[in-house]
Formats: sequence, structure tokens, C-alpha cells
Amino acid sequence: MHRFCLSFDTKINIIPLNYKTIMKIVVTGTRGIPNIMGGVETHCEELFPRIAKRGFDVTVIRRTDYVKDDLKEWNGVNLVNIDSPKKKSFEAIIHTFRAINEAKRLKADILHIHAIGPALLVPYAKILGMKVVFTHHGPDYDRDKWGFAAKTMLKLGERMGCMFADEVIVISDVIRNLIKRKYNRTSHVHLIYNGVSQPEICDYPEYFNELGIEKGKYILGMCRFVPEKNLHHLVEAFTKVKSRNEVEDIKLVLAGDTDFEDDYSRNLKEMASKNGVVLTGFIKGKKLHSLLTNCLCYCLPSSHEGLPIALLEAMSYGVKVIVSDIPANKEVGLPESDYFPVGNVDALTEKLKTVMNQPLQHIDYDMKKYDWEKIADHVADMYLGLSEK
Repeated sequence: MHRFCLSFDTKINIIPLNYKTIMKIVVTGTRGIPNIMGGVETHCEELFPRIAKRGFDVTVIRRTDYVKDDLKEWNGVNLVNIDSPKKKSFEAIIHTFRAINEAKRLKADILHIHAIGPALLVPYAKILGMKVVFTHHGPDYDRDKWGFAAKTMLKLGERMGCMFADEVIVISDVIRNLIKRKYNRTSHVHLIYNGVSQPEICDYPEYFNELGIEKGKYILGMCRFVPEKNLHHLVEAFTKVKSRNEVEDIKLVLAGDTDFEDDYSRNLKEMASKNGVVLTGFIKGKKLHSLLTNCLCYCLPSSHEGLPIALLEAMSYGVKVIVSDIPANKEVGLPESDYFPVGNVDALTEKLKTVMNQPLQHIDYDMKKYDWEKIADHVADMYLGLSEK
């Protein structure tokens, strides 16, 4: 067994909560919860039920087109659906505008806005007299899918959030340094990492039979099918290894899908199908847990991330990982041998070849830094501090 530990110094000052105090928190900037694909969505799904359990009245405002249920409440969190155009260039900003108006109607004590696109409307919320928390999940304007106009608006949203929000949460030190450099924002900035839940180790033989895979004999890619995730590089690298006949019986499984079916996602699926890649679609629960439990390796070749929850989740299962060397992935602090130069398919091919010729291994990562309970305590502290201003 290969074993190493990542060493972190984490200090979280926890203010005892007054559970008799009902503070109303309204959340926007996410497509919604539960069971909606995306990193921000997973973050909110894990965080806000925990905030509700700490005595807060939490409402998450969802985008109707992404909702597949008729829930009004879930795990102590109130759910409100608001329509928005399902067009990636308009939906976030229009939905956020409507959500802020709803938060005002609900008499929210604090409005919590997630991501830099929705943060464009932080000044509007302040004009309405609201206290605003902004969570910066990463510089989305670096994503390949956006054109010039969209990138400009996202940069403006980042500026509005960093300049006008009462409190700013950053999910990585990379982002904290970014907003310090660009906006000189250092006060009321909270470094609160993404978290990861305890792994649910399990087997699911029926599902594996359905997919045509065996335990310990597949590489796993788990993310949305968007250009910046570089899954086409993973398929290309895997195909190169297999074409050399240097490994047998190893498959590639891609778990995920896309919000908007476009040329990239269609081409990726076609490329995958032609090369024998297993496509699961968007999955959660036992199906996903069984894939994480039994994979030979998890691979994330992204060109852009905030602090990838999918990577943290794979690490929580103790699996070997291969990831691109972008700053967000480097911040996790893996051994150098687990990184490859982003965009370098030949380097990724060699990494995959090495892993595919090794036996299944379990790695004990130190995940204390990513404890959702401590993260929820930190966020709750911040809400209480803001309410007293």
C-alpha cells in the first residue's frame, strides 16, 4: 500500500450559535439543490442543510428549468423556484435579478450570492438595503465556453462582488491572492475551502454488469461535459495507450453530462463511443459511490477549476489521482508525480500508461481541511458577525 499524508494547518474560530435566534438566509447563484449537476450546486447541497441545522432559516432559490422535482423543502432548507431563460448567456443574470427581488420580499437578513456571474447584481442588492455575502468559486471568465462579451460581463461581476459585498468567501488561496491583486480586497475576506463528505464505500455488481466493467479495471473521469474539463484529452490519451496493446482489460468511464447540449458535448460523446468509452450520464448516490470505491484511478485534466469538489471526493475514497497542473489543482498539494502539464496529451498518456500497469492502490490522504461540519461552522460564524453590524 502506497501511503502519504498532506499536512495542513487549519484554524477555525467557532462562535457558539444561539439556536433560538432565527436569521433568514436567502441563497442564489446556484442552479438549485438537490441532485443538480455542478460544483456550485454540490457545494450548496452539502453546506446549506448544515447551516439550517445550526438554527438558520435558509431558502435556496432554484432555476426552474433545472428542477426535476416538486419539493418545497429539503433537509431543512426551503426551496423556491423562479423561471429564467435556459440560455447560458442570459440565465444567471436574469435569474439573479428575480431572486434578489424575491429575497427582498422574504425580508432576508442576509443574501448569499454564489459565483461571479450572479455577483454582477451585488450593487443592486445593496441599493435595496440588503446585507450581502459573495462566494467566489473561481474566475469563470477563464472558461473556454465564453465569448468576449460574456467574459467581459463575468469580469465585471467579479469586480462588483469584490468591491461591494459585505463579506467575501474564497474557496482557495489562489482566489484570495487574485482578489487581493486585482481589487486590493483584503478585509472581510474569508478563506473557506470546499468540503467533502465521508465516503460511502460500496459495491454495486448489478450496475457494473450493466456498464460492462470490472472492479479495479477502469479509469474514472467525473465532471460536466464542457470544454475546460478537457475530457477529449482524456479520451485521446486513453485511446493512445490502448492502441499500443500495452495494457489489457482496462476501460475508461466518463460519469457526467452537460447542461446545454452543444457541439462540444456531442463531439465528445461521439468520440467516446467510437473508442469504447463507457458513458454513464449524470449519476449520484450508490452508482457514483460504487464507481469511486472501485476505480483504478481518477483523472481530471481541466484547464480551469476553482477548488474541484470532484477531485476532493475522489481523494476521500483513497483512489490514485492524475490531474492537470493548474493552480487550483496544485493547491490541493498532491505529489508532483500526480500532476501533468495541462493540455499535454502525450504527458497524460504516459501517466495513464504507468497507472494502468500498476495494481489497484489505496492512498490515505489527509482530508481534515475539507470537513463540511467545520466549514458550516465557519460560514455560520460569519453570518452572525455580519448580522451584528
